Amino acid sequence: MARLGLTPQRLAAEGAELADEVGFDQVTASALAQRCGVKVASLYAHIRSTQDLKVRIALFALNELADRAAEAVAGRAGKDALVALGNVYRDYAREHPGRYAASQLRLDPATAAASAGPRHSQLARAVLRGYRLGEPEQTHAVRLLGSVFHGFASLDLGGAFSHSVPDSEESWAWTLNALDALLSSGATGGS
Repeated sequence: MARLGLTPQRLAAEGAELADEVGFDQVTASALAQRCGVKVASLYAHIRSTQDLKVRIALFALNELADRAAEAVAGRAGKDALVALGNVYRDYAREHPGRYAASQLRLDPATAAASAGPRHSQLARAVLRGYRLGEPEQTHAVRLLGSVFHGFASLDLGGAFSHSVPDSEESWAWTLNALDALLSSGATGGS
């Protein structure tokens, strides 16, 4: 990247690539400067710190992931939409492990509210409309989907399922079927 081409957006994109290569925890302003062929001081005209860079990478990843999810669930309903949404998160974690880790970064409330994070919740709610859940069950179900999708993806990415049979593909299909059955049954733990 040419020095004149440095912008906060380009640094976030380059930082996301770096995160996929070396791991999100290893991303620093110094490592990004080396990747870009510039001095660290050159980055500070565009970012405030390594933490600011990490937040920008997280926002980049959240937006990219929300765009993929929106495209995947468009025109789908019920189990088809549920499976499409779940597969987006799992595939993204596999294809972009550093970005996926970045998407899990805890953001301050104002930054989180202005991020693509709320789009993720809206997409989950759109999928759940096919299951006719009222409140507060729908909110519980949004949290359930996030927990299952992110938990499974994180464990799978970390190799937790690679030491036993059946393989994780079979378990993933079983998990999605179980989620669909639970949501379809209306037995979501209402009080």
